[in-house]
Amino acid sequence: MNLRQLEYFVHVAELGSFSKAALVLDVAQPALSRQVRALETDLRETLLLRNGRGVELTEAGRRLFEHSVGILQAVARAREDMGASRDEPVGRIVVGLPPSMGRQLTLPLIDAFRRELPRARLAIVEGLSAHITEWILTGRVDLGLLYNPEAAPALEVAPILDEPLCLVQPAGARRGRRARGPLALRELPGFPLIVPDRSHAIRKLIETQAMLAGIELDIAWEVASVPSIIDLVCAGYGHAVLSAGAVAASGRARELSVRPLVEPQLSSVLCLAVSAHKRPTPLARHAARLLRTLVEALPMPRLSMPIRHS
Repeated sequence: MNLRQLEYFVHVAELGSFSKAALVLDVAQPALSRQVRALETDLRETLLLRNGRGVELTEAGRRLFEHSVGILQAVARAREDMGASRDEPVGRIVVGLPPSMGRQLTLPLIDAFRRELPRARLAIVEGLSAHITEWILTGRVDLGLLYNPEAAPALEVAPILDEPLCLVQPAGARRGRRARGPLALRELPGFPLIVPDRSHAIRKLIETQAMLAGIELDIAWEVASVPSIIDLVCAGYGHAVLSAGAVAASGRARELSVRPLVEPQLSSVLCLAVSAHKRPTPLARHAARLLRTLVEALPMPRLSMPIRHS
C-alpha cells in the first residue's frame, strides 16, 4: 500500500467513477484501475463495487476511505507547511461545488490549476450546500461554494454572486399574457411546482418567502436532483423555481423560458466558504482567488427575456 494508491482510491470513491477520477488525476483510466486493483489485492478486500452508474464503496472500502482521507490530509498538511515557509502554493486541496456550478467550473478550474499551480493537486467533490458545509466543518473539504449558507461561527463566508430566481417553464408554454415578463410572488401559487427536498437552499428560500407573504405553494412533485427537475419541466410535468444560471448549466436552455420573480425579488446568493478554524495556506488563498475569478467570469443569462432560441 502506498500514498499514490490511497490517493487514487479516494478520488474514485469521492467521484463515484473511474472515468471522472482519471480526468481529475490526469491519468489513463486503465492505469488508475490497476492501482486500485493492486490495493484490493494487497489488502485482500473488495473495496469498490462496480455497477452501471459507476462505483460504490463496500463496508471495507468505507473503513479504508476514512483512514485514507486522514492519511492524505496529514501528508498534505506537512507539504503545505513546508511550502508555506516559502509562501509557495503546493500540496493537495479539496474543493466542494454544488452540482450546477460543478458542471460549469470543473474543466476551467482544472485547466487553471494545471497552468498556474503545477506543483499542487486538486480534488473536486460535488454536493448540496448543506453537505459541503458539513464537509468543510469536518475537514473533508478545504473550501467550497455554498448557496445561501446559514450563519455558523466555524464557517467564514464571502458572497461572490447574486443570482435572481425565476419561474422556469417549457419554452412552448402559453398562458396568455402571463407567459412573459416578471412574475409577482403572490402569483406563484397558480403554478404547480417541481421542487427539491427541504435540505436544498432554494427550497428553504422560496418556502420562507411564501410563508412571509401568506401564500401556499402548489407542490406537485419533490425531486432531489436539479437536472431531473429540469427534465420534468421540459416534459410538461410542472414548473420550477431556479436561477437562470442553473438553467443555462443544464444544457436544455433552448427548451425552456424563465420569468424573474418580483415583489419581492428573490435571489440566491453564492458564497465562497472556508473553515474559520484553519489557517489559510498559500494554496488555499490562491485556489480561492481562482474560484472567485472563474465564478465572476461565468456568462449569466439575461432575465428580461425568456431563454428561447428560434
